[in-house]
Amino acid sequence: MMGLFISTGRPVNALNAWLAAARIDKGGIFRKVDRWGNLSKRPLEPSAVNAIVKQRAEMAGLEPGEFSAHGLRSGYLTEAANRGIPLPEAMEQSRHRSVQQASSYYNSATRRTGRAARLIS
Repeated sequence: MMGLFISTGRPVNALNAWLAAARIDKGGIFRKVDRWGNLSKRPLEPSAVNAIVKQRAEMAGLEPGEFSAHGLRSGYLTEAANRGIPLPEAMEQSRHRSVQQASSYYNSATRRTGRAARLIS
């Protein structure tokens, strides 16, 4: 369904609830809801997603300038690298097309936690 690969947990339950409530069976998952509760058929613009991430960070008492939609995606790859998930598997989830770009997050994680980092102690 719609290129998603998450299989279990609270995020899946929340997503399924949203899809059912919004009656979305194709197209973009995240869409604009106007002040009257009408759901657009078009997906949210990237700038809107970024604004929502920042707003939610602020609501959680965090510094919104430290968060972005891009940060969620790159942070996922960094965490996948930290947990030893193979790059191709993580790229399927993150939907990165460029191995060069995706591997840069893996390289950063490896520099911090890899065997070479443990040599100097």
